[in-house]
Amino acid sequence: MIGPALLLLLAGLGAIAWVSARMRAMRLQAAARASGRRDAMHSLPGYHGWYVALWTVLPAAIFLTVWANVAPGMISRSVLEEPAARTLPADEFSRAAILSEARAIATGKLAAGFQPLSQPLVEPYARITGQYDMAGMTLALLLAFAGGAYAFTRVRTDFRARTRVERIVMAALLLASLLAIVTTLGIVLSLLWESFRFFSMVNPIDFLFGTKWSPQAAAQGYGTKDAFGAVPLFWGTIFIGAIIAMAVAIPLGLMSAIYLTQYASARVRKWMKPMLEVLAGVPTVVYGYFAALTIAPALRDFAVAIGISGASSESALAAGLVMGVMIIPFVSSMADDSINSVPQSMRDGSLAMGATTSETIRRVLIPAALPGVVGGVLLAVSRAIGETMIVVMAAGLAANLTANPFASVTTVTTQIVQLLTGDQEFDSAKTLAAFALGLVLFVVTLLLNIVALRVVKAYREAYE
Repeated sequence: MIGPALLLLLAGLGAIAWVSARMRAMRLQAAARASGRRDAMHSLPGYHGWYVALWTVLPAAIFLTVWANVAPGMISRSVLEEPAARTLPADEFSRAAILSEARAIATGKLAAGFQPLSQPLVEPYARITGQYDMAGMTLALLLAFAGGAYAFTRVRTDFRARTRVERIVMAALLLASLLAIVTTLGIVLSLLWESFRFFSMVNPIDFLFGTKWSPQAAAQGYGTKDAFGAVPLFWGTIFIGAIIAMAVAIPLGLMSAIYLTQYASARVRKWMKPMLEVLAGVPTVVYGYFAALTIAPALRDFAVAIGISGASSESALAAGLVMGVMIIPFVSSMADDSINSVPQSMRDGSLAMGATTSETIRRVLIPAALPGVVGGVLLAVSRAIGETMIVVMAAGLAANLTANPFASVTTVTTQIVQLLTGDQEFDSAKTLAAFALGLVLFVVTLLLNIVALRVVKAYREAYE
């Protein structure tokens, strides 16, 4: 295995290459100035140092990355050619398990094995792994020295080191920017592929418009026609995250932002704003415990006291209320920043025309800051829709299609976690349903973002 010692050695070689190339460039610069040629040096000495250092480190680092992914397969093939591997079973799964155990013992990750056939392979694995590690280290060091020597010979007064280094940096920035795009594309493609497999087993109409969700019944062989109706999950997600939680977060967050920016003194704002934003840092499991042990029983007792029958200790109202408190900082912070960014001239003009402070807030500041407020609300909605722990602990796992806030409901994300927890078979409709739910959630979130961007753009054009 390629260890951290080799990486530190490469870093040291890169530092030595940087210092050596920089000193050589400085000598060339001094010689050029001594001869009266002030502009003979195209690039500063630091660029020459970085050019040689990059040529020393990058080829070896790329090789080690490729080697780390290729070497395990080559080692396994070499071990299978050993005489000790002739007794391995023909079954591919059993053979892979024995080889994995022998590899773990040889590399020190496992003290002893559970399969007798793995012990004779430990010594060949250790020996061959050492040989491949030595070969990889040798080749990496040869690449480092060869790259550094090649780059060092190009340190001249007319060499455009700055251009070369900036191109490398630009390529690295381009790769970093493409990483998010490639990751998103991979997520979308995986969702589409697995969802296509699911919809080849289940009718999309039954999935999108069915009102009965019972994947366990389908897993037990009772059929899939009436088992994957996702409407209760969609309704639970909207009911908890977009109705109850936002009914708490939007007014409280917006009013707190208005108070902190327009009415509170500097001393009060200094203490209250950090205390409000601390809510965003509390772990969701703490909110879940608070909802399950305090809010949910209190709401159940309240429902019983006012005569509501069927009140549950796991309710949508308990989860939604606590979730709304959790996402208040998302609305408040964005609204706070947006209101503060409104030009002071708009405030002064409104007050000069005789408007009161409350009228100025309603008719000038809030409309002008609406793009930021909408952005904060969307961020809060996304946070609420993706929340799982509070729903599991306070709202339960029952897929009920009900408008009773005191009843138990569940959400899409909670069901995704439940479907993918434990050992699952990825060729059954029960497991693949999680990907279909994820695809629907992705599409809905995308549409919400598109609508929000259009709203923000319209108001931005009106107030710019």
